[in-house]
Amino acid sequence: MATFISVPLKKTSEVDLAKPLTKFIQSVYPAGDDRTDYCRAADELNKLRKSAVGRPLDKHEGSLETVMRYYDQLCSVEPKFPFTESQLCLTFTWKDAFDKGSIFGGSVKLALPSLGYEKTCVLFNIGALASQIATEQNLDNDEALKTASRFYQLASGAFGHIKDTVLSSLNRDPTVDISPDTVGTLSLIMLAQAQEVFFLKATRDKMKDALIAKLANQAADYYGDAFKQCQNKDTLPKYFYFQEVIPVLAAKHCIMQAHAEYHQSVLAKQQKKFGEEIGRLQHASDLVKTVASRYDEYVNVKDLADKVNRALTAAKKDNDFIYHDKVPDLKELEAIGKASIVKPTPVVIPLSQKYSDLFEKMVPLAVQQSLSAYNQRKAELINATIVQMRDATTLSNGVLASLNLPAAIEDVSGDSIPQSILQKSKAVIEQGGIQTIDQLIKDLPELLQRNKEILEESLKFLDEEETTDNELKSKFKERWQRTPSTELYKPLRTEGSNFRNVLDKAVGADAVVKERYLSHREAISILCKPEAQLNASIPSANPAKTMQGSEVVSTLKSLLSKLDEVKREREQLENDIKSVNFDMTTKFLTALAQDGAINEEAISVTELDRIYGNYTHKMQENLKKQEELINNIQISYQEFSKMKQSNSEANLREEVLKKLAVGHDNYIELVANLKEGTKFYNDLTEILLKFQGKCSDIVFARKTERDELLKDLQQSIAREPSAPSFPVAPSYQTTPSTTASASSSIPTPAPRTVFSGKQPPPRPPPPSVPASAPAPTPVSAAQMNNPEIATAASAPIPSQAPSNTLPTQAQGPPFPSYPGFTGYYGMHMPVGYNPYMYGQQAIPPYMYQPQSGQAPYPTQQPGYPYPQQPYFPPQ
Repeated sequence: MATFISVPLKKTSEVDLAKPLTKFIQSVYPAGDDRTDYCRAADELNKLRKSAVGRPLDKHEGSLETVMRYYDQLCSVEPKFPFTESQLCLTFTWKDAFDKGSIFGGSVKLALPSLGYEKTCVLFNIGALASQIATEQNLDNDEALKTASRFYQLASGAFGHIKDTVLSSLNRDPTVDISPDTVGTLSLIMLAQAQEVFFLKATRDKMKDALIAKLANQAADYYGDAFKQCQNKDTLPKYFYFQEVIPVLAAKHCIMQAHAEYHQSVLAKQQKKFGEEIGRLQHASDLVKTVASRYDEYVNVKDLADKVNRALTAAKKDNDFIYHDKVPDLKELEAIGKASIVKPTPVVIPLSQKYSDLFEKMVPLAVQQSLSAYNQRKAELINATIVQMRDATTLSNGVLASLNLPAAIEDVSGDSIPQSILQKSKAVIEQGGIQTIDQLIKDLPELLQRNKEILEESLKFLDEEETTDNELKSKFKERWQRTPSTELYKPLRTEGSNFRNVLDKAVGADAVVKERYLSHREAISILCKPEAQLNASIPSANPAKTMQGSEVVSTLKSLLSKLDEVKREREQLENDIKSVNFDMTTKFLTALAQDGAINEEAISVTELDRIYGNYTHKMQENLKKQEELINNIQISYQEFSKMKQSNSEANLREEVLKKLAVGHDNYIELVANLKEGTKFYNDLTEILLKFQGKCSDIVFARKTERDELLKDLQQSIAREPSAPSFPVAPSYQTTPSTTASASSSIPTPAPRTVFSGKQPPPRPPPPSVPASAPAPTPVSAAQMNNPEIATAASAPIPSQAPSNTLPTQAQGPPFPSYPGFTGYYGMHMPVGYNPYMYGQQAIPPYMYQPQSGQAPYPTQQPGYPYPQQPYFPPQ
């Protein structure tokens, strides 16, 4: 491993950003150039992700620039899109950078529908790639030293930012590599290496020894703190990466401390403190020896050791022959100062110097939401104003219809159709007559049913996925760690309930319109007739006197003309109000930039009052003028009715004319209402289709997340041991006490070592035969054929009875032992080939056992060409 430490990159799975972003853009923004630009930007963002995290990266500044540009773009789009599980759900999957997996399953990975998680992992790769670029620098020139220090500080800042923000960015525990403990340790390691680079530059520039000593001492302090953090965290040493990093940190701590002592000794020599010089050099020499003895496979300290030893030898020689200064104890030496000239580079957006926002024209989501709320307030204000004006028109028409005006003042002959009735009939016929209403009423149920089917299908998606999620939750219990569908779908179900209520109200409104149409159908059908048939449908009456030229009639005509003018003013005022358009984007953006938040209600109310206040004032004056005209019309009509001769025929004619006038007014309103209802259902269909797409998207995203989680659970179950723990090792496998006492003198292993410090017991010596023991007598073929002779020859000597005690540990090569390793056991050998075994432990019952009085191994077999070897019984 290199002297400087770098961090591996995290790996991710492919995610299609273009499709869901484009779908959201098309559902929110109207067709036009802006929407086209936004869709094109979504494609560019998807390509940028593939370039930044979807392929292997070179250890070059250009690759780092690409990753930083992608991170800047994520920070830009985060406030502009609703990246939530219930709205725009994108699931990002990242693997643990330090976990290499096992033969039973892949490496540890985490999939979350969170843009904050994506940002955290990308920022981790920025720090990791920066550390790799810094490690690759050739530190033989000043420019490379500056570059290395800059990138180490950038890496330290990236990891430090993750430490501060990772828990708030995720809704569950992160993987170990991006946990606060891990990234905090990595940030400190990068800072220590940046400090070391400055120490190297100061040494190369031959700065003052006092400053160099402080720089080295500060670097040693950073390395020491990082080493302690690695040792104190239970999760880190189990990774192979940190098993390699920890000894480097320990070695660097000693080396930088040795450098600090060396340069401080030079300063002591300049101050003629020769005893202190020797004391510091001795301490530096001890530190270098520790590194050489424990960490020589990680770092090379030969040059530093030679330099320190030469200085120490010269200092001792001068002091012994010339100065005779007392060498102080290590504890008596004054502490060396520290000088930190590095700090983590803060994460300030934009990180990239070549960054340009792909969605520059798109406003933040907070502004979008404020604009939506403003438009709703605006629509409510306009609708209330228009409804008020239309109600006034309806009121005036009702009053005139009840007075049979203007037909009453036009029907002075009593046998011709009044001009106003002819105009009303013509208006009804031009709009399609009664057939138009019949067709509109016929279409409404079909539109209603279509909307109901879309809504039911959308909610069915949610129901099916929620049922599956609940089943998996009950199956895996606490292992099933994701947001429950019941909780996640609450906003969608609330929205679905609102749609259902809207449809129920629409059904009630349709019934009211249909009932109203049936009550006025007869009058409307009369108005649809040709002029001759219309005249025949109206009863005739012979007036007693003519009303032509009457002052009352003239007054009524004047008042009715003024009332028509007031109605036309209202129609124009309604068109003016509908045509007003004011863009509030700048207002909301300014408020967001100044205050960091938007008080939408206060801003919207103020602006609406400023924009529509004048129109509201004009409407009130118009309504007041109409009220005065209607009062005057009613007074004049009373005078007119007194002058008019009344009889039954005249009354019947007047009633029919009133019904026709009311029928016309209701026809106009019914056609308008039915057209509005048709438009409402068609508009609602588009909204429900978007709702259906939203439900479909979130269910698809949840299904993808569910499949990933199931795969991870299967892998984790496969990696689990089949037994909860290994059984306690038997006593004969434990290390003897003599070995334990001998191991106390063994040097402390490198921090990366995770094995026990105990050494395997020595192999026992072969059995020895005492000099006084008689030599065994070879067994002849005759003895083999005679059992009694064979039994006598093979009878053991009482003083040499075999021992049945078991060995203290299974014998074999001195393989290391570590937690979970049960040791190596020697295979049972045939009796004749293992003379050391059967004298020490019982023969297994399944192996050959000689009968009592029989030799343990038979003599020469018939036809065996070589003589039988002598047998030595075990001692």
